[in-house]
Amino acid sequence: MEKLKIGVLGSGKGSNYRAIQEAIARGELNAETRIVISDVETAGILALARGFGVRAEYVAPGRFRTKLEPEAEARVVELLREVGVEVVVLAGYMRMVKEPLLAAFPGRIVNIHPSLLPAFPGLEAWKQALSAGVSETGCTVHFVDRGMDTGPIIAQRPVPVLPRDTPETLHARIQVAEHQVYVEALGSIAAAIHSGFG
Repeated sequence: MEKLKIGVLGSGKGSNYRAIQEAIARGELNAETRIVISDVETAGILALARGFGVRAEYVAPGRFRTKLEPEAEARVVELLREVGVEVVVLAGYMRMVKEPLLAAFPGRIVNIHPSLLPAFPGLEAWKQALSAGVSETGCTVHFVDRGMDTGPIIAQRPVPVLPRDTPETLHARIQVAEHQVYVEALGSIAAAIHSGFG
């Protein structure tokens, strides 16, 4: 079956990207990463991509804190199209996706969020879960729309909140779940797209 051609956007260390790339290398995910793009010039995800032999590009974000300048986002779209990306994968990407990207890849942008959405959208969801005193949280893979973590849910993985959890221990366990469920969800997306349902 044809490989799913993905482009990855990330702002940080890239642990979810590493999990995806390692799953591809093991033959567990029928995909290929065509490009990794970051809005942070020193982001670990760019070094990681280069280490895997994947094209890595920095796009200067401009003056906004929570989104890219329209020109910068247009450049991201240009890079993704240039290498033939089918699905855009957000992996620790800390900016809201806006119209240039949403219009270019409708229903083809996916994100992973560290809670069982719709609970605890936004930043540091594991801290929100601890503060709320819930017994269970987890992670959610979802399609990206115009809202904050509001797009259609693809897959979820629950993670128990333990009595002695700190923000760090809970976040670490959620990340383990993220690395598994993101790979599985992308596998489902690949199968759907290449069987003509995507």
